[in-house]
Amino acid sequence: MSEQTFSATLAGHIIQSMEVPLLQNGFAFLQAEAMQSVLESYGLLGWDTFAASWNELGVDRYMADGGRYRRRRYATFSLTEGESTRKPHQPHYQSRDYNTLNGGIERWFKPVLPTIGEHPALMAILRLAYQVATDMTPPERRPNAWHTEIHQFRIEARPDTEGCPTPEGLHRDGVDWVFVVMIRRENVARGETSIHDLGHTQVGSFTLTNPMDTAVVNDNRVYHGVTPVHPVDPNKPAYRDVLVVTLRHE
Repeated sequence: MSEQTFSATLAGHIIQSMEVPLLQNGFAFLQAEAMQSVLESYGLLGWDTFAASWNELGVDRYMADGGRYRRRRYATFSLTEGESTRKPHQPHYQSRDYNTLNGGIERWFKPVLPTIGEHPALMAILRLAYQVATDMTPPERRPNAWHTEIHQFRIEARPDTEGCPTPEGLHRDGVDWVFVVMIRRENVARGETSIHDLGHTQVGSFTLTNPMDTAVVNDNRVYHGVTPVHPVDPNKPAYRDVLVVTLRHE
C-alpha cells in the first residue's frame, strides 16, 4: 500500500469514527492528532501562516451587550463536490429566533483576506466539512450545493472583563451543520463547550484545547454553548482563536 493510499484509508476510518457519534448523539469531538491526519489527506499545508491571520481581525462592533472582546472576519462560499467557490461579500444575518442578543439585523464584518480565503488549510477544512455534511444527509435531502459561512473569531479576556465565546448563551445557529476548529489558546482558562439536546438536557461536554481540536454539531438536533474565558496571567495578553464553519442547504 502506498503512503498516499494509506493516508486516505486512515482519513476514511477517522471520518467514519466521527460520523458514528454524530448519528447517535448529534455531535462529535475530534482531537487534534486525528483531525490533522484527515486534513493532510485533503491537502493541508501552511497551518502556521493560516493561524497567524487571526492577528489581523477587526473588532466586532455589533455586540448588543456593549462588549469589545470579540474580533472577527467573515466570508461565504458555495460548496459542491470537488469545488469551493467564494461568494461576493455579504452581511451575516441571524433571526432573533436563533440569536436573541445580536440577531435581527444585517451585520457587515470585515471580509476574510483573499490569501486566507484560498489558503490550503481552509480548503482542506471545507473539503472535510462538505464530505461529512454530505455523508450525514440522506440522499433524497442532499442539496446541489451547501451555502457555507466561515467566521474567524478571536475572543479576548482581560483581568476586568471575561471573554464570551457564545455571548448569546446556549443556542442553535439556524443552519444544518456547525464545525468549530481550534486555532490557538493563549493564556486563557475555561472555554468549555457543552452540548444539550432539544429538551435542554446536557448530553456532552469537552474543551477545545490544542490547535485542530474540532467539534462537529448537527444544528438541527442539539444546542451548544461555551463558557467564558479568563486570563491565567493577568499581566499577559489572553485570547481564544477559533474558526467556525456552518453549512446549510443553498
